[in-house]
Amino acid sequence: MKSSRLLSILLLLQTRGRMTAAELAQELEVSVRTVYRDAEALAAAGVPLYGDAGHSGGYQLLAGYRTRLTGLSTGEAEALFLTGMPGPAAELGLGRALSAAQLKLRAALPAELRAQADRMRLRFHLDAPGWYAEHEETPYLAQVADAVWRGRVIEIRYRRWKEPREVDRRLAPYGLVLKAGRWYLIAGHLTGGGPESPRTYRIDQILSLRETTEEAEPPDGFDLAAHWRRTQADFHARLHPEEALVRLSPRAAAHLTGPQARALTTTGTPDPELPGWTRAVLPIESQDQARSQFLSLGPEAEVLSPPALRSAITSALATMTARYTAAVPDGAHIPEEKRTSRTRSHSHPAAGH
Repeated sequence: MKSSRLLSILLLLQTRGRMTAAELAQELEVSVRTVYRDAEALAAAGVPLYGDAGHSGGYQLLAGYRTRLTGLSTGEAEALFLTGMPGPAAELGLGRALSAAQLKLRAALPAELRAQADRMRLRFHLDAPGWYAEHEETPYLAQVADAVWRGRVIEIRYRRWKEPREVDRRLAPYGLVLKAGRWYLIAGHLTGGGPESPRTYRIDQILSLRETTEEAEPPDGFDLAAHWRRTQADFHARLHPEEALVRLSPRAAAHLTGPQARALTTTGTPDPELPGWTRAVLPIESQDQARSQFLSLGPEAEVLSPPALRSAITSALATMTARYTAAVPDGAHIPEEKRTSRTRSHSHPAAGH
Protein backbone atom coordinates (compact mmCIF):
# COMPACT_ATOMS: atom_id res chain seq x y z
CA MET A 1 0.00 0.00 0.00
CA LYS A 2 2.82 2.41 0.89
CA SER A 3 4.76 1.62 -2.29
CA SER A 4 1.66 2.35 -4.37
CA ARG A 5 1.19 5.67 -2.54
CA LEU A 6 4.84 6.64 -3.06
CA LEU A 7 4.46 5.97 -6.77
CA SER A 8 1.28 8.05 -6.85
CA ILE A 9 3.10 11.00 -5.25
CA LEU A 10 5.90 10.69 -7.78
CA LEU A 11 3.50 10.60 -10.75
CA LEU A 12 1.38 13.47 -9.40
CA LEU A 13 4.42 15.72 -9.08
CA GLN A 14 5.67 14.62 -12.47
CA THR A 15 2.40 15.46 -14.23
CA ARG A 16 1.20 18.49 -12.23
CA GLY A 17 4.39 20.14 -11.04
CA ARG A 18 4.54 21.78 -7.61
CA MET A 19 1.96 20.58 -5.09
CA THR A 20 1.57 21.36 -1.40
CA ALA A 21 1.46 18.65 1.25
CA ALA A 22 -2.21 19.50 1.84
CA GLU A 23 -3.02 19.07 -1.88
CA LEU A 24 -1.21 15.74 -1.99
CA ALA A 25 -2.98 14.59 1.17
CA GLN A 26 -6.37 15.48 -0.30
CA GLU A 27 -5.59 13.72 -3.57
CA LEU A 28 -4.37 10.55 -1.85
CA GLU A 29 -6.94 10.67 0.98
CA VAL A 30 -4.30 10.49 3.71
CA SER A 31 -3.10 12.86 6.43
CA VAL A 32 -0.59 15.64 5.82
CA ARG A 33 1.75 13.93 8.30
CA THR A 34 1.68 10.81 6.12
CA VAL A 35 2.68 12.91 3.11
CA TYR A 36 5.63 14.31 5.07
CA ARG A 37 6.82 10.79 5.89
CA ASP A 38 6.36 9.63 2.29
CA ALA A 39 8.33 12.62 0.97
CA GLU A 40 11.20 11.75 3.30
CA ALA A 41 11.09 8.14 2.08
CA LEU A 42 11.26 9.23 -1.57
CA ALA A 43 14.20 11.54 -0.90
CA ALA A 44 16.01 8.77 1.01
CA ALA A 45 15.49 6.47 -2.01
CA GLY A 46 17.34 8.94 -4.24
CA VAL A 47 14.38 10.66 -5.90
CA PRO A 48 15.34 14.33 -6.57
CA LEU A 49 12.40 15.70 -4.58
CA TYR A 50 12.63 18.95 -2.67
CA GLY A 51 10.17 21.11 -0.79
CA ASP A 52 9.84 24.83 -0.10
CA ALA A 53 8.32 26.16 3.07
CA GLY A 54 5.88 29.03 3.24
CA HIS A 55 2.44 29.88 1.88
CA SER A 56 3.48 29.47 -1.78
CA GLY A 57 5.75 26.51 -1.13
CA GLY A 58 5.26 22.84 -1.80
CA TYR A 59 6.97 19.76 -3.15
CA GLN A 60 8.33 19.38 -6.65
CA LEU A 61 10.79 17.26 -8.62
CA LEU A 62 14.09 18.48 -9.96
CA ALA A 63 13.56 20.05 -13.39
CA GLY A 64 13.89 17.48 -16.14
CA TYR A 65 13.50 14.44 -13.91
CA ARG A 66 11.18 11.83 -15.37
CA THR A 67 10.35 8.30 -14.38
CA ARG A 68 9.25 5.54 -16.72
CA LEU A 69 7.90 3.50 -13.85
CA THR A 70 4.12 3.26 -13.92
CA GLY A 71 3.40 0.25 -11.72
CA LEU A 72 0.00 -0.48 -13.26
CA SER A 73 -2.08 -2.96 -11.33
CA THR A 74 -4.33 -5.53 -13.02
CA GLY A 75 -7.43 -3.47 -12.31
CA GLU A 76 -5.80 -0.29 -13.58
CA ALA A 77 -4.76 -1.96 -16.83
CA GLU A 78 -8.32 -3.23 -17.35
CA ALA A 79 -9.77 0.18 -16.55
CA LEU A 80 -7.54 1.88 -19.12
CA PHE A 81 -8.93 -0.31 -21.88
CA LEU A 82 -12.45 0.48 -20.71
CA THR A 83 -11.80 4.18 -21.33
CA GLY A 84 -11.48 3.54 -25.06
CA MET A 85 -14.74 4.43 -26.83
CA PRO A 86 -14.20 3.53 -30.51
CA GLY A 87 -17.57 4.88 -31.66
CA PRO A 88 -17.28 8.41 -30.22
CA ALA A 89 -13.56 8.52 -31.01
CA ALA A 90 -14.27 7.73 -34.65
CA GLU A 91 -16.97 10.43 -34.79
CA LEU A 92 -14.41 12.95 -33.51
CA GLY A 93 -11.85 11.82 -36.08
CA LEU A 94 -9.68 10.15 -33.44
CA GLY A 95 -10.39 6.50 -34.25
CA ARG A 96 -6.91 5.75 -35.61
CA ALA A 97 -5.23 7.68 -32.80
CA LEU A 98 -7.16 5.69 -30.18
CA SER A 99 -6.26 2.38 -31.83
CA ALA A 100 -2.59 3.36 -32.00
CA ALA A 101 -2.57 4.47 -28.35
CA GLN A 102 -4.17 1.21 -27.21
CA LEU A 103 -1.66 -0.76 -29.28
CA LYS A 104 1.28 1.08 -27.69
CA LEU A 105 -0.18 0.66 -24.21
CA ARG A 106 -0.76 -3.04 -24.78
CA ALA A 107 2.80 -3.52 -26.04
CA ALA A 108 4.19 -1.78 -22.94
CA LEU A 109 2.28 -3.94 -20.47
CA PRO A 110 3.80 -7.05 -18.87
CA ALA A 111 2.43 -10.31 -20.28
CA GLU A 112 0.11 -11.03 -17.33
CA LEU A 113 -1.43 -7.55 -17.40
CA ARG A 114 -1.76 -7.71 -21.18
CA ALA A 115 -3.82 -10.88 -20.88
CA GLN A 116 -6.14 -9.29 -18.30
CA ALA A 117 -6.56 -6.14 -20.43
CA ASP A 118 -7.34 -8.23 -23.52
CA ARG A 119 -9.91 -10.20 -21.54
CA MET A 120 -11.67 -6.99 -20.51
CA ARG A 121 -11.55 -5.56 -24.05
CA LEU A 122 -13.03 -8.74 -25.56
CA ARG A 123 -15.77 -9.16 -22.95
CA PHE A 124 -17.06 -5.63 -22.50
CA HIS A 125 -18.56 -3.40 -25.18
CA LEU A 126 -20.13 0.01 -24.62
CA ASP A 127 -23.15 0.96 -26.75
CA ALA A 128 -24.72 3.98 -25.05
CA PRO A 129 -27.74 4.94 -27.23
CA GLY A 130 -31.13 3.32 -26.58
CA TRP A 131 -32.53 0.56 -28.78
CA TYR A 132 -35.04 2.71 -30.58
CA ALA A 133 -33.00 5.91 -30.83
CA GLU A 134 -32.52 6.96 -34.43
CA HIS A 135 -29.02 7.79 -35.60
CA GLU A 136 -28.60 11.56 -35.84
CA GLU A 137 -26.37 13.01 -38.51
CA THR A 138 -23.67 15.33 -37.15
CA PRO A 139 -21.78 16.55 -40.24
CA TYR A 140 -20.15 19.41 -38.32
CA LEU A 141 -18.98 17.42 -35.30
CA ALA A 142 -15.37 17.19 -36.43
CA GLN A 143 -15.23 20.96 -37.12
CA VAL A 144 -16.78 21.74 -33.74
CA ALA A 145 -14.30 19.44 -32.04
CA ASP A 146 -11.42 21.11 -33.87
CA ALA A 147 -12.62 24.53 -32.69
CA VAL A 148 -12.84 23.23 -29.12
CA TRP A 149 -9.31 21.75 -29.23
CA ARG A 150 -7.80 24.89 -30.80
CA GLY A 151 -9.87 27.42 -28.86
CA ARG A 152 -11.36 29.20 -31.89
CA VAL A 153 -14.59 31.19 -32.17
CA ILE A 154 -17.13 29.67 -34.56
CA GLU A 155 -20.04 31.20 -36.47
CA ILE A 156 -22.98 28.87 -36.97
CA ARG A 157 -26.47 28.71 -38.40
CA TYR A 158 -28.54 26.93 -35.74
CA ARG A 159 -32.02 25.39 -35.69
CA ARG A 160 -33.81 25.74 -32.35
CA TRP A 161 -37.23 24.76 -31.03
CA LYS A 162 -38.78 28.26 -30.73
CA GLU A 163 -39.40 30.99 -33.28
CA PRO A 164 -37.53 32.13 -35.20
CA ARG A 165 -36.45 28.52 -35.76
CA GLU A 166 -33.17 29.32 -37.54
CA VAL A 167 -30.73 31.80 -35.99
CA ASP A 168 -27.12 32.88 -36.48
CA ARG A 169 -24.74 32.63 -33.53
CA ARG A 170 -21.10 33.51 -32.81
CA LEU A 171 -19.92 31.08 -30.17
CA ALA A 172 -16.89 30.63 -27.94
CA PRO A 173 -16.71 26.80 -27.63
CA TYR A 174 -15.80 25.50 -24.18
CA GLY A 175 -16.35 21.74 -24.41
CA LEU A 176 -18.16 18.73 -25.89
CA VAL A 177 -20.48 16.34 -24.07
CA LEU A 178 -21.77 12.96 -25.28
CA LYS A 179 -25.06 12.09 -23.58
CA ALA A 180 -27.03 8.95 -24.49
CA GLY A 181 -25.55 8.87 -27.99
CA ARG A 182 -26.19 12.57 -28.66
CA TRP A 183 -23.45 15.21 -28.93
CA TYR A 184 -23.75 18.62 -27.26
CA LEU A 185 -21.59 21.74 -27.44
CA ILE A 186 -21.15 23.91 -24.36
CA ALA A 187 -20.37 27.43 -25.55
CA GLY A 188 -20.73 31.10 -24.74
CA HIS A 189 -22.88 33.19 -27.08
CA LEU A 190 -20.73 36.17 -28.14
CA THR A 191 -22.63 39.44 -28.16
CA GLY A 192 -21.58 43.08 -28.13
CA GLY A 193 -21.01 42.87 -24.40
CA GLY A 194 -18.87 39.74 -24.57
CA PRO A 195 -19.72 36.05 -24.06
CA GLU A 196 -22.91 35.20 -22.18
CA SER A 197 -23.13 32.41 -19.62
CA PRO A 198 -22.40 28.98 -21.14
CA ARG A 199 -25.32 27.46 -23.01
CA THR A 200 -25.96 24.01 -24.49
CA TYR A 201 -26.27 23.44 -28.25
CA ARG A 202 -27.12 20.18 -30.01
CA ILE A 203 -24.51 19.38 -32.63
CA ASP A 204 -27.06 17.76 -34.95
CA GLN A 205 -29.00 21.05 -35.11
CA ILE A 206 -26.07 23.00 -36.58
CA LEU A 207 -26.96 23.84 -40.20
CA SER A 208 -23.70 25.52 -41.22
CA LEU A 209 -20.42 26.41 -39.55
CA ARG A 210 -17.43 28.64 -40.13
CA GLU A 211 -14.37 28.62 -37.91
CA THR A 212 -12.69 31.99 -37.35
CA THR A 213 -9.16 32.92 -36.31
CA GLU A 214 -10.44 34.65 -33.17
CA GLU A 215 -9.28 32.94 -29.98
CA ALA A 216 -11.78 31.72 -27.38
CA GLU A 217 -11.01 30.78 -23.80
CA PRO A 218 -13.35 29.28 -21.18
CA PRO A 219 -14.19 31.51 -18.20
CA ASP A 220 -11.78 31.35 -15.27
CA GLY A 221 -12.45 28.28 -13.18
CA PHE A 222 -14.81 26.72 -15.73
CA ASP A 223 -15.22 22.98 -15.10
CA LEU A 224 -17.03 21.15 -17.91
CA ALA A 225 -18.12 18.15 -15.83
CA ALA A 226 -19.38 20.33 -12.97
CA HIS A 227 -21.21 22.62 -15.40
CA TRP A 228 -22.92 19.63 -17.04
CA ARG A 229 -24.04 18.26 -13.66
CA ARG A 230 -25.59 21.64 -12.80
CA THR A 231 -27.25 21.79 -16.22
CA GLN A 232 -28.75 18.33 -15.72
CA ALA A 233 -30.01 19.18 -12.24
CA ASP A 234 -31.61 22.39 -13.50
CA PHE A 235 -33.20 20.54 -16.42
CA HIS A 236 -34.79 17.94 -14.16
CA ALA A 237 -36.02 20.64 -11.76
CA ARG A 238 -37.73 22.47 -14.64
CA LEU A 239 -39.01 19.24 -16.16
CA HIS A 240 -41.19 18.42 -13.13
CA PRO A 241 -42.34 21.75 -11.64
CA GLU A 242 -45.64 20.43 -10.22
CA GLU A 243 -46.66 17.67 -7.80
CA ALA A 244 -49.48 15.17 -7.39
CA LEU A 245 -50.55 13.04 -4.43
CA VAL A 246 -51.23 9.50 -5.66
CA ARG A 247 -51.81 5.99 -4.35
CA LEU A 248 -50.08 3.20 -6.24
CA SER A 249 -50.23 -0.57 -6.34
CA PRO A 250 -46.90 -2.46 -6.27
CA ARG A 251 -47.19 -3.00 -10.02
CA ALA A 252 -47.69 0.73 -10.71
CA ALA A 253 -44.85 1.68 -8.35
CA ALA A 254 -42.51 -0.59 -10.31
CA HIS A 255 -43.19 1.45 -13.48
CA LEU A 256 -41.90 4.72 -12.00
CA THR A 257 -38.47 5.95 -13.09
CA GLY A 258 -36.16 8.91 -12.55
CA PRO A 259 -37.34 11.70 -10.22
CA GLN A 260 -40.68 9.98 -9.61
CA ALA A 261 -38.99 6.78 -8.46
CA ARG A 262 -36.76 8.79 -6.12
CA ALA A 263 -39.78 10.70 -4.78
CA LEU A 264 -41.56 7.40 -4.13
CA THR A 265 -38.61 6.31 -1.99
CA THR A 266 -38.47 9.54 0.02
CA THR A 267 -42.18 10.40 0.38
CA GLY A 268 -43.90 7.03 0.04
CA THR A 269 -45.91 5.67 3.00
CA PRO A 270 -48.27 2.68 3.31
CA ASP A 271 -51.75 3.63 2.17
CA PRO A 272 -54.17 3.43 5.13
CA GLU A 273 -57.11 2.27 3.00
CA LEU A 274 -55.57 -0.18 0.52
CA PRO A 275 -53.22 -2.78 2.06
CA GLY A 276 -50.04 -3.23 0.03
CA TRP A 277 -50.48 0.07 -1.79
CA THR A 278 -48.28 3.15 -1.34
CA ARG A 279 -49.27 6.80 -1.03
CA ALA A 280 -46.68 9.34 -2.27
CA VAL A 281 -46.18 12.88 -3.55
CA LEU A 282 -44.73 12.63 -7.07
CA PRO A 283 -43.27 15.37 -9.28
CA ILE A 284 -45.10 15.83 -12.59
CA GLU A 285 -44.24 17.69 -15.76
CA SER A 286 -47.74 19.13 -16.24
CA GLN A 287 -51.31 18.13 -15.53
CA ASP A 288 -51.87 17.13 -19.17
CA GLN A 289 -48.81 14.88 -19.11
CA ALA A 290 -49.76 13.46 -15.71
CA ARG A 291 -53.30 12.69 -16.90
CA SER A 292 -51.93 10.53 -19.72
CA GLN A 293 -49.39 8.87 -17.43
CA PHE A 294 -51.81 7.87 -14.69
CA LEU A 295 -54.51 6.82 -17.15
CA SER A 296 -51.95 4.45 -18.69
CA LEU A 297 -51.61 2.75 -15.29
CA GLY A 298 -55.32 1.93 -15.30
CA PRO A 299 -56.73 0.57 -12.02
CA GLU A 300 -53.22 0.28 -10.53
CA ALA A 301 -53.11 3.99 -9.58
CA GLU A 302 -55.39 6.71 -8.22
CA VAL A 303 -54.73 10.46 -8.14
CA LEU A 304 -55.91 12.04 -4.89
CA SER A 305 -54.85 15.64 -5.60
CA PRO A 306 -54.69 18.22 -7.06
CA PRO A 307 -58.47 18.29 -7.62
CA ALA A 308 -58.10 19.62 -11.18
CA LEU A 309 -55.97 16.63 -12.21
CA ARG A 310 -58.34 14.18 -10.54
CA SER A 311 -61.29 15.84 -12.31
CA ALA A 312 -59.52 15.65 -15.69
CA ILE A 313 -58.89 11.92 -15.23
CA THR A 314 -62.50 11.36 -14.13
CA SER A 315 -63.76 13.16 -17.25
CA ALA A 316 -61.49 11.14 -19.51
CA LEU A 317 -62.65 7.89 -17.91
CA ALA A 318 -66.31 8.88 -18.35
CA THR A 319 -65.73 9.59 -22.04
CA MET A 320 -63.94 6.28 -22.52
CA THR A 321 -66.67 4.38 -20.67
CA ALA A 322 -69.39 5.92 -22.85
CA ARG A 323 -67.42 5.13 -25.99
CA TYR A 324 -66.73 1.51 -25.07
CA THR A 325 -70.24 0.73 -23.85
CA ALA A 326 -71.80 1.99 -27.08
CA ALA A 327 -72.71 -0.47 -29.82
CA VAL A 328 -69.84 -1.48 -32.09
CA PRO A 329 -70.26 0.19 -35.53
CA ASP A 330 -71.11 -2.06 -38.47
CA GLY A 331 -68.07 -3.33 -40.33
CA ALA A 332 -65.78 -2.83 -37.33
CA HIS A 333 -65.22 -6.56 -36.77
CA ILE A 334 -61.86 -8.12 -37.63
CA PRO A 335 -62.22 -10.43 -40.68
CA GLU A 336 -62.00 -14.13 -39.88
CA GLU A 337 -58.84 -14.64 -41.97
CA LYS A 338 -57.08 -11.86 -40.03
CA ARG A 339 -58.07 -13.32 -36.68
CA THR A 340 -56.66 -16.74 -37.51
CA SER A 341 -53.41 -15.53 -39.08
CA ARG A 342 -50.25 -15.67 -37.03
CA THR A 343 -49.02 -12.34 -35.71
CA ARG A 344 -45.43 -11.22 -35.84
CA SER A 345 -43.41 -11.53 -32.65
CA HIS A 346 -42.43 -8.26 -31.00
CA SER A 347 -39.50 -9.68 -29.06
CA HIS A 348 -36.54 -7.48 -28.19
CA PRO A 349 -34.01 -7.22 -31.04
CA ALA A 350 -31.27 -8.66 -28.85
CA ALA A 351 -33.34 -11.37 -27.17
CA GLY A 352 -32.57 -15.03 -27.71
CA HIS A 353 -35.23 -17.58 -28.67
